[in-house]
Amino acid sequence: MHDKSLTELRAALAAKACSAVELAQHFLGRIEAHQDLNAFVDVNPELTLAQAKAADALLHSGHGGPLAGIPLAHKDVFVTRGWRSTAGSKMLANYVSPFDATVVQRLEHAGMVTLGKTNMDEFAMGSSNENSHFGAVKNPWDKNAVPGGSSGGSAAAVAARLAPAATGTDTGGSIRQPASFSGITGIKPTYGRVSRYGMIAFASSLDQGGPMAQSAADCALLLNAMAGFDERDSTSLQRDNEDYTRHLGQNWTPDATADKPLKGLRIGLPKEYFGAGLADDVRASIDAALKTYESLGATLVEVTLPKTELSIPVYYVIAPAEASSNLSRFDGVRFGHRAAQYGDLLDMYKKSRAEGFGPEVKRRILVGTYVLSHGYYDAYYLQAQKIRRIIAQDFQEAFKQCDVIMGPVAPSVAWDIGAKGDDPLQMYLADIYTLSTSLAGLPGMSVPCGFGAGANAQRPVGLQIVGNYFNEARMLQVADAFQRATDWHRKAPAGV
Repeated sequence: MHDKSLTELRAALAAKACSAVELAQHFLGRIEAHQDLNAFVDVNPELTLAQAKAADALLHSGHGGPLAGIPLAHKDVFVTRGWRSTAGSKMLANYVSPFDATVVQRLEHAGMVTLGKTNMDEFAMGSSNENSHFGAVKNPWDKNAVPGGSSGGSAAAVAARLAPAATGTDTGGSIRQPASFSGITGIKPTYGRVSRYGMIAFASSLDQGGPMAQSAADCALLLNAMAGFDERDSTSLQRDNEDYTRHLGQNWTPDATADKPLKGLRIGLPKEYFGAGLADDVRASIDAALKTYESLGATLVEVTLPKTELSIPVYYVIAPAEASSNLSRFDGVRFGHRAAQYGDLLDMYKKSRAEGFGPEVKRRILVGTYVLSHGYYDAYYLQAQKIRRIIAQDFQEAFKQCDVIMGPVAPSVAWDIGAKGDDPLQMYLADIYTLSTSLAGLPGMSVPCGFGAGANAQRPVGLQIVGNYFNEARMLQVADAFQRATDWHRKAPAGV
């Protein structure tokens, strides 16, 4: 059952080939058998099976929707009642939320069954899932490798078939990069599509929730349930609900044919994404994927995103600045870790934060506080915001020449656990192709398209697809067409 798509699982439930309880038990058994991956930080079979029983009752009544009875895992940045909500941090190691995040609430309302909470980089700060208080997550394709981050636990869980789907969040690439490294599909919607209410904040103007699953079709089903206006989130977009599956399997234009379903599609290739720094094995997989798109009728067009290199310094000014503000709430007073011994209130603040935050979180808080301080705000933060606007304008110029933009998700395949731990800058540089999309607030996704070469032959490569604002349905159509023509998304790691 664990190799089936969400649609196939729903069909099995409808045909009574299995019950929601049996399906949940199957995946709980797989989670137990693959604890060595360290993908989950909290599992509660009693709560899971109670939800599964409720889903069976819903299915029996005939009112279950397309996701009813299907299990999923939640990234531990979404607060949940009953399960711990830790954000991968010692600061919240024992925190249990009194309410559900909107994303959790909506998926539960759709009848989905929560399997547990997945491991992540602390407060979503990282690209490898090595920054977690609960230890590094292992990549199921190669257990010596990182799964990507910060949604590494969710990516590893889906890749290892411990869950058919999972939620993730993307601040600077944290859905797309782990999806690429772990050989699954993941989508970051347009900023504001998915409510941030109940999502433990890192950088409020960048954080965006999204689905991670085996295929684009699965992600479209999940996005139908996750997306929508939420009055409790001041950044939520008030737009009509839409069906993100509506274009799947359709031709791009009326004159397209069965063998050329994407005839008329213009794919923009930013020259900045294919220059020095891109590994040869990644380039080979991306080139092969683009040839597949050409065979489906698409046309390749060179475009330029001239401020791509500036996206790294811009992001690492804006995101830490927002983090320094958001994380000030963790002071040992109201909730979270509190130092056991302290002299006065100020001493309690200092010791609680020193003990509760990990090295990467402290580093970003210090950077953020610095760039917001008197005398540096104009020189750093204000300039970064101006360049951010230019980056967004560059994308709009590019979209005048193309319908979607494609390229690599990351410059290389997954690296070894510990390989970049002593050099944070090298870790930051790995986000070069995803940061600009996040800064612009555009939707983007990763689809599996091959593997590395030589010693990296078992490490996946992802193709990044970027759409214009609110163009998720068309972007998913483009991804789905590729997956109908290839089987990269159906491949699973050995031994799982």
